[in-house]
Amino acid sequence: MTELNWTVEQIRVGDADLIVERVGQGPSVLLLHEELGCPGTTEWQVELAKDHTLIQVHHPGFSRTESVQWISSMRDLACFYAWFLREQKLTPTAVIGFSLGGWIAAEMAANDPSLFSKITLVGAAGIQPPVGEILDLYMITADEYLRRSVIDPTTTAEFGSLYGIEQTPEQYEAFEEARAETARLAWKPYMFNQSLPNLLEAVANVPTLIIWGEKDQIVPFSVGERYRAAIPGSELLTISGAGHRPEIEQKEEFLKAVKGFLG
Repeated sequence: MTELNWTVEQIRVGDADLIVERVGQGPSVLLLHEELGCPGTTEWQVELAKDHTLIQVHHPGFSRTESVQWISSMRDLACFYAWFLREQKLTPTAVIGFSLGGWIAAEMAANDPSLFSKITLVGAAGIQPPVGEILDLYMITADEYLRRSVIDPTTTAEFGSLYGIEQTPEQYEAFEEARAETARLAWKPYMFNQSLPNLLEAVANVPTLIIWGEKDQIVPFSVGERYRAAIPGSELLTISGAGHRPEIEQKEEFLKAVKGFLG
């Protein structure tokens, strides 16, 4: 199991307590996790923490942060995180958002580009696919959803340690809580905001890297192309031999791209 000595804090934001983990040294990088919660420490995080301070938040209602009932949409959640960044004097910071977390980052940037110095979106939801559909998290089990998120779970080294070959009762409960919260925030329309592409033109002056696995079965590649078209000056990097989780399927290529982008 990959390990880092994260410092865990409970930070009050308005009437909510947000669980925040920090590790590393150097410029800050905000990490926004996916729709099934925070998977745990990954090998790429260990490498990036050598010269960056990673700030990993647990979304309200996911993992270790209690649900906040007034947060009832993805835009609400984006505003909540903007509030957190300002109060903690973290702006502008680099951000890396994965899937649902990428959508949150995009909403934050569309509302206030000054929050971020650099944006990395990895298989981000949030835009309606011009071609294909975002995989319905509620038509299959969480276990099947996870397995479809990579090309081959048996050859993806970190898959078992992060998600478990066989789910424990605690993992099952955490996944179900995450699915419930995702439904509350992103059910209709499912996993996208119709107005987001139009609003992203405001992000023109923030360097943006969009990373997509070539065989992503969760969020179609056409969404990545739409993000690239919507954000002026953004770059779309396609990683071959990867599905929805290039950060663990092709760790070296992912890490090289991210470190090169962050500088």
